[in-house]
Amino acid sequence: MSEENIIEGKNAVTEAIRAGRALDKVFLVRGSSDRALAFIASSAKAAGAVVTECDRRKLDGMSQTGAHQGVIAVAAAREYCALEDILDRARQLGQAPFVVVCDGLEDPRNLGAVVRCAECVGAHGVVIPKHRSAGLTAAADKASAGAAEHMLVARVPNLPAALDQLKKEGLWIYGAEAGGESPLWKTDMKGPICLVIGSEGSGMSRLVRERCDFVMSIPLLGKVNSLNASAAAAVLLYEIVRQRYE
Repeated sequence: MSEENIIEGKNAVTEAIRAGRALDKVFLVRGSSDRALAFIASSAKAAGAVVTECDRRKLDGMSQTGAHQGVIAVAAAREYCALEDILDRARQLGQAPFVVVCDGLEDPRNLGAVVRCAECVGAHGVVIPKHRSAGLTAAADKASAGAAEHMLVARVPNLPAALDQLKKEGLWIYGAEAGGESPLWKTDMKGPICLVIGSEGSGMSRLVRERCDFVMSIPLLGKVNSLNASAAAAVLLYEIVRQRYE
């Protein structure tokens, strides 16, 4: 974690919350009865941050000042938006919605790379889950090579529910995994689309996969049986672009 996005200590974190700074995660020492920490936990949750309890040794390892007082916050590189904001951008541009969903990417560099690809292909926004996922931290921002400054990113508490909402808005949900029902090159991906990128290790979660209208496979002709998540995203996104603009 870079120094710029780490906030340590009760007063510093409290003031960051009061100032409306976008916090990605707040780490609190486990088992504390400190009222100030309890106030931070409730305030951070109300502001949309993920609050996690951990032992003091983890906080000591994260601390850059040696005086964390039982709380460390990780600030988001920029503000998250609402899912509706992404759909509004598509409407304002008069285009069929093009949304990228990341289902539990845990490496911020992978998330940043996907955001970069999404921006390059003209997607209207990226959606990530609130829990069990990398956030839009400084590391993700750096990996995006500046693309995060131009891309709407929504963080939602329930990814399956977000996909249900996109379906109601007329988007088709596409996912990819080994053994998918149809090869990438033979899948029609024109029109309003949501592309799901699965996590690095386990791919799409069961509830997310069940909401996919189409599950594709990327041809793999070598001996390795999978692509890195961001590399797979690039292949999938540019096939969508080819079909949209051919």
